Amino acid sequence: MAKYPRGPFKNLSSEFFVDNEALCGSSRFNVPPCPNSSEHRSNRKKLLLSFLLLGITLLFGPTFMFVWIRYRGGKRAPQSAESTSTLTRERISYYEVLQATDALSESNLIGSASFGSVYKGVLKSGTDIAVKVFNLQLDAAFKSFDTECEVLRILRPRNLVKVITSCSNLDFKALVLEYMPNGSFEKYLYSHNYILDNMQRLSITIDVACALEYLHHGCSSPVIHSDLKPSNVLLDEDMVAHLSDFGISKLLGGDESELYTKTLASLGYIAPEYGQDGLVSTKCDVYSYGIMLLETFTRRKPSEFEEVLSLKQWVSYSLPDAVIDVADANLVPPTDNHVMKKLDCVASIMKVALDCCDASPARRTTRIHLLAC
Repeated sequence: MAKYPRGPFKNLSSEFFVDNEALCGSSRFNVPPCPNSSEHRSNRKKLLLSFLLLGITLLFGPTFMFVWIRYRGGKRAPQSAESTSTLTRERISYYEVLQATDALSESNLIGSASFGSVYKGVLKSGTDIAVKVFNLQLDAAFKSFDTECEVLRILRPRNLVKVITSCSNLDFKALVLEYMPNGSFEKYLYSHNYILDNMQRLSITIDVACALEYLHHGCSSPVIHSDLKPSNVLLDEDMVAHLSDFGISKLLGGDESELYTKTLASLGYIAPEYGQDGLVSTKCDVYSYGIMLLETFTRRKPSEFEEVLSLKQWVSYSLPDAVIDVADANLVPPTDNHVMKKLDCVASIMKVALDCCDASPARRTTRIHLLAC
């Protein structure tokens, strides 16, 4: 490379380039250096991203800003990679499981799953764990255990309950899971001692949307959870939601977008095509998510309604003018100075929920992704 530039500018001094702010080149002319091609591409990406974020903010301002603050601002510090990897590599034997749970004592029972029971335990290291023990008297429990192991093997803990290890022999099958100290979302939603406010409920449903976004679009093979409901959403010490219980989940392989199954999920949350024909797809999870959204902001279980009137119909008949008749009274007390704003917020969320649980899979909204991180 020549020491000095050549061509028509070789005899010009730096004075000729004063005030030409768009010019770049050799430092000899007192102009900024030209960016290399990789820097140029990076700047273009940043510019496009800025325009994209601006457009989304203008179109979906309140929801986007909440998600941005919630996930970028960071109200909690993530667990360090070292501590996570150490826990994941830990091998836990059958006898260690018995010791940790006091021989699966009734006093350590913290809940039930599709095909077994869940116990709290404490390892010798002092780490709290949850042990999901499968009831092997049920034939379906063997398949459920294998399914969970297969599915959880490919997942990463993005708003999912983390599996530490499995424990299996001829007479015993269990999964050792990360312990969620605040229990299930269902417990908090229907608690008489603790009322979740609007933002807490929205935060939890956004966490679940993030989990579904990852399962449907972030895995090497899309995963259909198949049993989405508040009791399968667990809360950690910071009230961050984690999706659990993959006992009847389905893995889509190759170019599959749907498949058939004879396994039924929880009544009230099942999409019509799933309940009637056994046809499952990611759209079934979107339907269940819509029902859970309605339940979250009405505080009414889908099982409470007669066959002639469903939770979905009850809400749809009340929108948009009578939303106060279906919203959880704890969210919109009459004495609240901001009751109209809160009602507008709840009405918007319920509209998204109804779009999610449309009877036709093709018409179900894809706006659930706007709630995801």
